[in-house]
Amino acid sequence: MAKITRASAIRVAQDFMKFVDASPSPYHVVSECKSRLIAAGFTQVHEHKGNWNIKPYDKIFVTKNQSSIIACVVGGSWSPGNGFTMLGAHTDSPCPRIKVVSKREKEGYVQVGTECYGGGNWGSWFDRDLKVAGRLMIRDELTGVIRSRLIDIDRPVMRIPHIAIHLMRGMNEKFGVNKETDLVPVISTTVKKEGGKENEDEAEDWEKRHSKVLMNLLADSAGVTPQSIIDFDLFLADHQPSMIGGAEYDFIYAPRIDNLLSMHAGLEGLIQSLGNDNNIQSDGNIRMLVGYDNEEVGSRSAQGAGSSFTEHVMRRLCANPGNLAAFEESIGKSMLMSADNCHAIHPNYPNKIESNMKPTLQGGPVIKTSGNQSYATTVETATIVRELARKVDLNVQECMGRNDIPSGSTIGPVLAAKLGIKTVDVGASQLSMHSCREMCGVMSPEQCALLYSTYFQSYPEVNANIIFDED
Repeated sequence: MAKITRASAIRVAQDFMKFVDASPSPYHVVSECKSRLIAAGFTQVHEHKGNWNIKPYDKIFVTKNQSSIIACVVGGSWSPGNGFTMLGAHTDSPCPRIKVVSKREKEGYVQVGTECYGGGNWGSWFDRDLKVAGRLMIRDELTGVIRSRLIDIDRPVMRIPHIAIHLMRGMNEKFGVNKETDLVPVISTTVKKEGGKENEDEAEDWEKRHSKVLMNLLADSAGVTPQSIIDFDLFLADHQPSMIGGAEYDFIYAPRIDNLLSMHAGLEGLIQSLGNDNNIQSDGNIRMLVGYDNEEVGSRSAQGAGSSFTEHVMRRLCANPGNLAAFEESIGKSMLMSADNCHAIHPNYPNKIESNMKPTLQGGPVIKTSGNQSYATTVETATIVRELARKVDLNVQECMGRNDIPSGSTIGPVLAAKLGIKTVDVGASQLSMHSCREMCGVMSPEQCALLYSTYFQSYPEVNANIIFDED
């Protein structure tokens, strides 16, 4: 397998940045994954349709809510009851989302009401040039059929202006963000009163819920009339493109690095793992990449890791009248690699990280461990990751939280508990997590893609060489 070089890492980093810039919402993440999977020879199947007729060498994917996706490669030696080599990440990131009733007009400005989605560093959203992306529900004015359509208004159309320091002298000593009143973006001025029905009772539904400025913007972008937009799910996103920075080009500056780095690396790892025909032929497992929505708000949704989506897909893949316990049998032969970023050591706040475990931006993927089960890593699964990394001479780092600073969590414990599947939590290290723009090492995308590709190809072999249970 090819070694990582500076030049190869830059190439992968540039592709990662294209992926991020094409993915301003979970819907766009899934759309970009679909495009890349189809280009790699995958075929879409659908939840609501009948027998998928899975057989060895098949490459399929299925989506849910347009914001979660499962992609599978069936090994050449697979049969029902064999295991799954799973990698899971998430498609969502903290951001302001436009409220279902967003109409705001104040002091000569047209504003847009937003809800703070997830645990964002909301101060970082002030004074950023913001665009709007997501999906619209549009009624065809001829047929009456309602269809979903993705939009990405790729220009700065909103801004959340900070108050001037002259008007709040103590802001550098103490400033707290009121998410309801301070994070209301400006979209235009009210030079003249917005058009529309004079009588509020006669106004159309969209005129009561949203400003005409916003609706005209959306309609123009979609090439429809405002009246045909039935509803939407829209996200604010930083308009500035991703870029490689630093005096020696050591860093990636981009929005949504958490967790699109894991999504990109997992996707590229799965596709790269197809390059070895002999390896596919001998693989008895199903290689599975899963990207979930709603991780940032607890995974409790129909398209989240806490749903039955994954189990339903796995059961359909295992379905076999000759082996009714094929799904249950497969769980003991399977593993989940939960891929999500972790905190790198910060030069200005080094005391926030466990003093004997200081992940660096360039030091390789991090194995995340928590005896309190914030992460689902066990000694067994950590050993497997170390052996996988050793096969390709890839350095891995360690991470545990401080006892006095609780760590975050991931989809790992959610799926480990729900499926009863052995799990490891891993990910790239980064700075500025959950800010409007984040920062990671330029080597990280290729380092993670190499680990994940090796995992997809070599997990059954590595697992068979480690004796965990003498029984």
